[in-house]
Amino acid sequence: MPRISTSPARTTWCRPCFQTLFPSWFAGFAFAAIAIGALVPAAVMSIGAANLFTRNFWKAYVDPGISHAGEAQVAKLTSLVVKVGALLVIVFLPTQFALDLQLLGGVWILQTLPALVFGLYVGWFRAPALLAGWAVGFFGGSWIVWQDGLKPLHALSFGGSTVTVYAGLLALAANIVVAVVVNLAVAPRVARTA
Repeated sequence: MPRISTSPARTTWCRPCFQTLFPSWFAGFAFAAIAIGALVPAAVMSIGAANLFTRNFWKAYVDPGISHAGEAQVAKLTSLVVKVGALLVIVFLPTQFALDLQLLGGVWILQTLPALVFGLYVGWFRAPALLAGWAVGFFGGSWIVWQDGLKPLHALSFGGSTVTVYAGLLALAANIVVAVVVNLAVAPRVARTA
């Protein structure tokens, strides 16, 4: 299986390069630009998470009669909590944890593809089948990644040859197979007449 080098010499070339090639004031400016570039997507994701929480949880289950101003207030507070939580993760958890979580996130988000595509564009699938497929893909993909030491690539042996496959694709295949099998097993919908 090919290995990607994560040695400090290969992953931290930016800092010594900036410090060597540029004057100190410009290196500081460049580092600040990199930090700002990382904060923009984080802020967008924080606002998106706050809006999802406010509209899909707070308004639906906690306060159904909330005003627009109340929604904005809850969303602002939620966004602040998400940002503080992210800052605490950055400060107190090891960097490797963030990298492992990002790799797992790729496997997890891929498992929503069948539910979205088949649920929206293919009328044959039913919700229990798509949910069962998602659960198998989500937990199966997590288990594969865990078994491989939190690495996203999994080695499959066929006879005498070994093939390296992205764990998310294996989980996606299991997701689709389970969705089809459960869909065939679940009783068909009965069309209502008016």
